[in-house]
Amino acid sequence: MNLARASVARPVFTTMVTLIVVVLGLVSLARLRIDLLPSIELPTITVRTQYEGASPEVMERLVTQILEEIIATVPGVEEMTSQSAEGNSSIRVTFAWGTDTDTAALDVQSTIEQEINELPDEVTRPRVAKFDVDSFPVVILGIASKLDPVELTELIENQIRYRFARIPGVAQVDVWGGFDREVRIELDPDRINALGLPLNQILDAIRDANLDLPAGKLEQGRYQLTLRAPAEFQDLDQIRNTVVAVHDGAAVTLDQVARVRDTYEKLTRYVRVNGERGLRVAIRKQADANTVEVSKAVLAEIEAVNRAFPQLAVIPVTNQGNFIERSIANVAQSVLYGGGLAVAVLLFFLRNLRSTVVISLAIPISVIATFALLYFGGFTLNLMTLGGLALGVGMMVDSSVVVLENIFRRRQENGEKPREAAIEGTGEVATAIIASTVTTLVIFLPLVFVRGVAGILFQELAYVIVFSLLCSLLVSLTLVPMLASKLLREEDKPGAGRLGRLSARAGNAFRALDYGYRDLLLGALQRRKTTLVTALTLFLASLALAPLIGSEFLPPSDEGEVRVYGQMESGTRLDLVDRQTRKMEAIIRNAVPEAVSSVTSVGASGHRPSDAATGQMRIALTPAAERERSNSDIAKALRKKLEGAIPGMAIRTRAPQGQFLLERLLQTDDGLSVEVRGFDLATLNLLALQVKAAIEDLPGITDARLGREVGIPQQEIEVNRAKIADLGLSVRDVTEAIETAVAGSTAGEYRTEGHSYRILVQLADAERRSIDEILDLTIRTPTGEQVALRNLVSSREGQGPTQIDRKDQQRIVTVSANVAGRDLGSVAADIQRELEGIARPVGYDLLIAGDFEEQQKSFEELLLALGLALVLVYMVLASQYESLRDPLVVMCSVPLAAIGVLLTLFLTKTTLNLQSAIGCIMLVGIVVNNAILLVDQAGRLRAEGHTTRDAVAEAGRRRLRPILMTTLTTILALVPLAFGIGEGADAQAPLARAVIGGLTGSTLITLVLIPVVYSLFHPDKRKA
Repeated sequence: MNLARASVARPVFTTMVTLIVVVLGLVSLARLRIDLLPSIELPTITVRTQYEGASPEVMERLVTQILEEIIATVPGVEEMTSQSAEGNSSIRVTFAWGTDTDTAALDVQSTIEQEINELPDEVTRPRVAKFDVDSFPVVILGIASKLDPVELTELIENQIRYRFARIPGVAQVDVWGGFDREVRIELDPDRINALGLPLNQILDAIRDANLDLPAGKLEQGRYQLTLRAPAEFQDLDQIRNTVVAVHDGAAVTLDQVARVRDTYEKLTRYVRVNGERGLRVAIRKQADANTVEVSKAVLAEIEAVNRAFPQLAVIPVTNQGNFIERSIANVAQSVLYGGGLAVAVLLFFLRNLRSTVVISLAIPISVIATFALLYFGGFTLNLMTLGGLALGVGMMVDSSVVVLENIFRRRQENGEKPREAAIEGTGEVATAIIASTVTTLVIFLPLVFVRGVAGILFQELAYVIVFSLLCSLLVSLTLVPMLASKLLREEDKPGAGRLGRLSARAGNAFRALDYGYRDLLLGALQRRKTTLVTALTLFLASLALAPLIGSEFLPPSDEGEVRVYGQMESGTRLDLVDRQTRKMEAIIRNAVPEAVSSVTSVGASGHRPSDAATGQMRIALTPAAERERSNSDIAKALRKKLEGAIPGMAIRTRAPQGQFLLERLLQTDDGLSVEVRGFDLATLNLLALQVKAAIEDLPGITDARLGREVGIPQQEIEVNRAKIADLGLSVRDVTEAIETAVAGSTAGEYRTEGHSYRILVQLADAERRSIDEILDLTIRTPTGEQVALRNLVSSREGQGPTQIDRKDQQRIVTVSANVAGRDLGSVAADIQRELEGIARPVGYDLLIAGDFEEQQKSFEELLLALGLALVLVYMVLASQYESLRDPLVVMCSVPLAAIGVLLTLFLTKTTLNLQSAIGCIMLVGIVVNNAILLVDQAGRLRAEGHTTRDAVAEAGRRRLRPILMTTLTTILALVPLAFGIGEGADAQAPLARAVIGGLTGSTLITLVLIPVVYSLFHPDKRKA
């Protein structure tokens, strides 16, 4: 069936079908969710286990190692990393991409359940949790106030929290850094020693005085009464008056030996918002909620809360929605500008408004139809899908340009009527445009085989381009001929006046260009050897630029945030860390005028014990367009300013570069890390120190540090088992007495106003007591005797490991570093050279990991995709031409694209990264289109009886204008994106630059080289 003939014959039907597609697309657009990246589910689960009181070595031996061996038997496990810390074991299991995480989690859970008896009895049951990228907070709030900290926490927990939790799309609201109320009983050691009061007796007395037990039921008449004997503490005075002992016939109450305080739990973390004491609130969205809509609703609620509670200052610290919205707006703007430039090119070449309108309709119709695909395919409007539209917008008019240009040529040269020219002209080039579209589409087929992050990210981009180009192909074969037959006039003479004269001059210029190009071709055909050598020389010369172009995983992207970390020696007191962090804050506040808000967190904020001696400051900056310095510049300036400025604190600064969600997804906070693998911790530490010393002075390396602390100072108390056995005591009795004295023991709950708070018993100023004061305390034996703790234990000073890391069932120490001012690939190459110079014992390995590891994996996958794309394009062309020679002629244009790509990346100082690599793969399908038009037309002319030389020259003349038009529309449509101005756009810029460079270079050389190669493959049989 001839589509062109059918659409010209039935214009109303064609128009209505088009409008149906447009209406569906517009409705879909209104309902599309907006996000930064495609929905990615990392096939990763975490297994957490607790074993109270166990040291890191014990946790590793008795829990982590056993669990790793059990989990390794689950099918599909690709990688395991684990951390064994004081009382905690955490194992991260990564499966092959595409694994169903729910099924994997169930498999792991059931496998552990079958072998659970292998673990110690006191271990809490291992908890299996799956990773979900959507569970990261959408907005993090900072709440500061002059209120009493306990009152502030209760206000947030009871009144503020639910206001955010009820917002549509919000899944969870977490409060960090709260001051949780507790009743603390601070024992006076001198008094309890003087009275001979054992700690366990005081604890039992408090617990026995705070009960609420059911006392059974009574029958009275026809009723059944429930008896209750509530004996819970009603106020603090009742706690103070609790009798804990009888001494010489007199009752000893709690307030005689202790101080009872209504206070808050001991803080392990301080939070300050814009320099004032406060809390952080993390708001997480539901998996299917629109990130931008949720963040907007949260921002509106912040304003409402600030109005309703003037004593609070609530500010958004990090807001994914803001960055996403600006990024999407920037890329969308680039798409619009690109579309506008493409239309301007058409108008310039066609010099006819009606013709330009006919072709330009292909862009909005194809774009709007693609929105319907996104909606029905369950995709979101993100940087990848919009990047696909930006890339496709220039190519959407290619088919229509070729069709309309051919209709024009037939009318002008053959004098056909619009209807006849529309049908015949479309039919003449239909084969060529279908071939060129299919070759463009077939390059996306290999992306289906690309595994890992690259495959997940770029599949949506591929779907968008494929669908939009299919739409534009249908438009060119149906709507364009129909509109051409209706809108184009019988006569197309240039009008009078200034515009008419300008149009006539342009027409003459184009004709001169056509014939000038034909003469150039004839000259090249006479000097075929020179032409081939020149092209080959240019290609080889461009390859010399390859080593000068750096490589990295993702293009840098200014996210409007800077993070500063201050690390002190492990075991440093929290108040000292806080004091030094305040000095750091003061310096930063004066040095960063671009700051909008800041949140400081002091103390343990993660699972790593070493975090307890860390102060962290996150600074939110004004939008990139409103400041002169990038976040990298600010981080660099801060690094210089803070270095050595704060005694005892090692400073690291970091400007998040690349998509922050993706970095969290890959669990790589730092740009680059070196893994030192082996078995002996002392040897691993020595090797790690050598690695750190070797790499920290390399150009581009900043903030090099060990991932494992040497150890925290600890006092080891060893219980004399023989003595306690003689006295009828257990190890638990002794260790619980020490725990009560120092850490404190819970002695029930204090309930008031519908809330319950823990009652904690411990020594007054426990943390500041000497070990001798602790060991002077007594414990009561089963016979009623009192024994001092020092008679039952011995103590010694030492250092304990804070954490033991493992990867693939092998111990590991990581040396991490940030990369600044250089590309990742070059820095990694320098590090590899340094590592080769470090001697290591047998069984120990030094491996580069982090972003570089992911980069290597992704580049290998993309190289395979490039090879597949080349093979598939050749196969499609061979099928199309029913020839094995002609496709080889067309494929000659592909290597020439490398000239433009390498030159453009070098001149714009762009690295070879995931985005630019995808651009190179796409070029394979794009650059052959021009060659297809030339070869197809030359073949037709030879079939009509022309000699090869004349056929090639005439084919060049006829196809020059459509080639220039299609190339320029694609290039100019990408120019706004290639500038990479503003958030989000800089992430897509490398892809646009690679395509622009490759297409420009390939087109300029192809126009001369392909006719020459064609003439070599198809020599004339008769002598010229």
